[in-house]
Amino acid sequence: FQLQASGGGLVQPGGSLRLSCDASGITLDYYAIGWFRQAPGKEREGVSSISSSSGKTIYPDSVKGRFTISRDNAKNTVYLQMNYLKPEDTAVYFCATGHFAEATLDETPYAYWGQGTQVTVSS
Repeated sequence: FQLQASGGGLVQPGGSLRLSCDASGITLDYYAIGWFRQAPGKEREGVSSISSSSGKTIYPDSVKGRFTISRDNAKNTVYLQMNYLKPEDTAVYFCATGHFAEATLDETPYAYWGQGTQVTVSS
């Protein structure tokens, strides 16, 4: 199966973007989904995760209050709404999933990764 992240682009500081993670060959509502990012020269970090059935969401402090993860099970898609973007949010963003249900920002259990989408925040 495949995961495909899309929706990235160039945005000015303070702007917004909505990323989408579309899945084929797997039903996303059975599993937790995570969004991760990797900036040049930095390690990959988790920026959001959502549990399968409970819909519990978690965020690191760096994006809390600005990013919102949600899922549309009918469309088999997970979204990441990013508001009040900062230059330090510039990175390649990836969505990922695995055979587990609870949200986590630890990338260890995420077995399946989509290709990333570039987000650039710059004036």
